[in-house]
Amino acid sequence: MKKDIDIPKVENVYIAVVNEYNDLYKTQDWNAYIINDKDVDLEMVLIVTSGYSDDKMTSIFRKKLDKLPKKSYAKIELMQEDLFTLNNQFKVTFFEGNAMFDKTYTFRKNTINLNALQAVPLMEAKGVLVK
Repeated sequence: MKKDIDIPKVENVYIAVVNEYNDLYKTQDWNAYIINDKDVDLEMVLIVTSGYSDDKMTSIFRKKLDKLPKKSYAKIELMQEDLFTLNNQFKVTFFEGNAMFDKTYTFRKNTINLNALQAVPLMEAKGVLVK
C-alpha cells in the first residue's frame, strides 16, 4: 500500500536565512525566508520550525501562508543568533494544484554565519540557503 502513495519531489522552493539591516531598530538581524522560485503559485503553505541539539530543544513555531505567488518570497521569522548553535529545522508543506508537497529543510548547527553567505535567488540579498 505504501508503494501506491506518490510523494512528489519538491523543486525550486528554498529556505534562506538572510542577514539584513533593520531600519527601525538600527541593528543587523537574521531573518528566515521561504522562496518560491517556481512558475506557479503555492497554496496553503504551512511551515513548522524548531531548533534542537542533543540536550536542548526550542519551542515549535508555526506559520501559515494562504498563497505564495510564483517567483516570490515571504518572511518566516526573526532568528536570534544563539539559535545558530542548534540544528534549525523547517518543515514545509504546500499545495501545488491538487498535489500536496512536503519537505524538511535543516540548517546544521553553526552553519548560519557571515562566512557562509551567498546570493539568494529572487532577493537582492545574501544569506545561507538550503535547497
